[in-house]
Amino acid sequence: MIAHRHILGTFDEALGSLRNNVLMMAGLAERSLERAMKGLTERDDDICANAIADDEEIDQLEIQIDRDGVDILLRFQPVASDLRRVVSAMKLSSNLERIADQATNIARRARKLNQHPPLPELELILPMNAQAMSMFKDSVDAYVREDVELGRAIVPRDAKLDDLNRVASRRLIERMAQDPEQLRGYLNLMFIGRHLERVGDHATNIAEDAVYAAAAEDIRHQGIAAST
Repeated sequence: MIAHRHILGTFDEALGSLRNNVLMMAGLAERSLERAMKGLTERDDDICANAIADDEEIDQLEIQIDRDGVDILLRFQPVASDLRRVVSAMKLSSNLERIADQATNIARRARKLNQHPPLPELELILPMNAQAMSMFKDSVDAYVREDVELGRAIVPRDAKLDDLNRVASRRLIERMAQDPEQLRGYLNLMFIGRHLERVGDHATNIAEDAVYAAAAEDIRHQGIAAST
């Protein structure tokens, strides 16, 4: 019995370390996204550079999480809820890495925009940022608290972000026709909107994984299944 408790304690310690690295990665991805948007709105290239620099540390954490997750699976061969928690942590890190990539893309686009006079159409992007960031934060909270209801509630919020992106894209295309000299600027704003829309997609994936880890329920594609 003593040996059994030791084995369980070692697994709990390994799982706790894995989750801590996931949370550290989530914090860095959130900071990177905030920096990218701040560099955009404040037209500050140095802040954009900081957002881009964050990506290396986030990439290394993803590699570490994958390595540790595989090690846990091989050493302890967990089953049921323990297996779901390990696999979900590894899947979470992949989505966090992709969110960080979107932040890097936004920062690079922002630096291009900063070379030219400000565009008032930037205001079209700000509601998208608010929606994407709230989805991201809530999805991580759902994972941390194993909150199934919060995880489920995030998924339909992605539709609003898609709608905001469509409205912004339509307006920016109109502005391209009216003011072709600013074509590159409008295109960069459209790409930033697309990057934020992708953040929402990854936040949705995190929410789905949070529900699966906590309740063994696969909620992917439920909306599609319901509509067919």
